[in-house]
Amino acid sequence: MNWTTRLLGAASVAALSLTAVPAFAEGGSLVVAASQSPRHLNGAVQSGVATAVPSTQIFASPLRYDENWEPQPYLAESWSVADDGMSVTLNLVQNATFHDGEPVTSEDVAFSIMTIKENHPFKSMFEPVESIDTPDEHTAVINLSRPHPALLLALSPALAPIMPKHVFGDGQDPKSHPANAAPVGSGPFMLEAFTPGESVVLKKNPNFFIEGRPKLDEIIIRIISDPSALVISMENGDANIYPFMGTSTEIKRLGDAENLELTTEGYAAVGPLNWLAFNTASDKLKDPRVRQAIAYAIDRDFITKALHRGVSTPQRGPIIESSPFFNEAIATYDVDLDKANALMAEAGFGDGMELTVDYIPGPPEQQKNVAEYLKSQLKKIGIDVTVRAAPDFPTWAGRVGGHDFELTMDVVFNWGDPVIGVHRTYLCSNINKGVIWSNTQQYCNERVDEVLNAAAVEGDPDQRKALYDEFQQIVGEDLPIYWINALPFHTAYDKKLVNVPTGIWGAMHPMDMVEWSE
Repeated sequence: MNWTTRLLGAASVAALSLTAVPAFAEGGSLVVAASQSPRHLNGAVQSGVATAVPSTQIFASPLRYDENWEPQPYLAESWSVADDGMSVTLNLVQNATFHDGEPVTSEDVAFSIMTIKENHPFKSMFEPVESIDTPDEHTAVINLSRPHPALLLALSPALAPIMPKHVFGDGQDPKSHPANAAPVGSGPFMLEAFTPGESVVLKKNPNFFIEGRPKLDEIIIRIISDPSALVISMENGDANIYPFMGTSTEIKRLGDAENLELTTEGYAAVGPLNWLAFNTASDKLKDPRVRQAIAYAIDRDFITKALHRGVSTPQRGPIIESSPFFNEAIATYDVDLDKANALMAEAGFGDGMELTVDYIPGPPEQQKNVAEYLKSQLKKIGIDVTVRAAPDFPTWAGRVGGHDFELTMDVVFNWGDPVIGVHRTYLCSNINKGVIWSNTQQYCNERVDEVLNAAAVEGDPDQRKALYDEFQQIVGEDLPIYWINALPFHTAYDKKLVNVPTGIWGAMHPMDMVEWSE
C-alpha cells in the first residue's frame, strides 16, 4: 500500500451532510430535546448518546466524517498511513486552542488517545496503539502493534475527544475526574452550565479554530424524561431538534407536526441494536440452555410488529443486519415453547426460577414495554420475572456496569466498524466492572477472542467476513445476548433550521454549521 495522504482545505471541511437555504439569521439559540441525562460530559471515558452529543460540541477530534464515510480534516489538517499499516501520522492545525486559551499540541493528542485506550469501554478501539511519538508540537505519530483498519474511524468526534493534558493529566482517575462534569475542550462550544437531570448549556467558542464557526450563539440540551412532555415541547417549539427519536408514537405524531421535518439520515455509523442481555456469571443463567430457552420463548415478530407498531425491524445477531458482515445463517430462535420448556428441564430448572429484568429509563416502547412483555411471556416456561425500574439513567448504568443484574434490556451501537462497537461486548479482556457498555454480561469464550482478534487485523474483506461469520455462529449458540430489533432512529427538527447534522454520526458530531434561516 502506498502512503495515503489527505490534504483537504476549508471547502472540504465544509462538505458535510447539510441542507442549504439561501438566507440565514445570525446567531441564536438551539434547544436540543433529550430523554436521558449524562453522568458527565467527557466522551473519552464514557460512551453513549447522552454523553456524546454534548461531548462532540465541547471537544474537537483529529478527524470528522462526511455522509459518504470519508474522513475530513478537523484538528488534523492532514494525515498519512504508512505502507505497512503500522503507523498513522497526524499533522495538526496550528491555530487551535483550548477554551482556557492554551494551545492544542501533539502532546494533548498523545495523552488523549492513550487515556481513551486505558479508560474507554471500547477497549478494542485503540488496543493496537503501542505508543505515540510527538516529534514537534503539531505532529503526532500513532505507532501500532499490528495493522488497524478501524483506526481512522476511531478518530471521529464521538470516539476521540482531544483533552487538554494540563487539565486532565494531573494524576486523578480519568473516569472520576472532576473536570468530566466541567470539561475544557477545543470544540465549537464551551460549557456554560451542567445541571444533571435538567440541562447542559453550551455557549459559542469565540476562538474556535475554524473561521466563521460556530453559527449559533448557544446550544441548550434540555433533559425531558417524560416522553409526552418531550413531544409537546417539540410541537410547541420549546425545543428545536430531537435526535435519536425511536418510538412509534413520537415518529407518527411529530411526523404530522406542521413546524417540523423528520429524517432517518444521520445514523449510518450508529447501528443501534435493542437487546436482552444475560448476566452469564449468574448461577441461574450460566448454562447456555437456559439462555436458549428464554430465546425460544420470546416472539421477536410480536415485539417489532405489535409493541413497536411496525416501525422497528427484527435483528437476529450482534452485527446490524444492514452490514456486509452480518451472517444470514445465524440461529433465529423462532418461537417454540415446547423446546424452551425442554431446555429448562435439561438445565435442571424444570420447576422454574425467578429472575429480575432491568431496563433503560426513558421512552418505554423499546425498553420498559418489552421488559413487561417478558414478564408475561416467560411465565409460559416457568420463569417468574420481576421488572425492576431505575429512577434515572445513571442508576441503571451503575447497576448494569457494576454487574448487579440478572437480565437487562439494553441499547448498544455497532459504531461503524465491528472492532469499535461489537468486539467490546464479547471479548473476555473487556469484562470491566464499573464500565457500562463493556462486556457487562461477563461472557468469555476463548475461541471468540481468537476470531475477533484475527478479524481486527485482517485486510482481505472476504477473509474478514468469514471470521465474523464464525464469530456470529459461536455467539448465536452461546447466546450471551438475545438480539431483538434495530432501533428506528429519526431526527425531528424545526423547518427553519439549516445544516442539521445528517452525516454518519448524526447529532454525535459538531454542530458548528447549524444555523437558523430568516
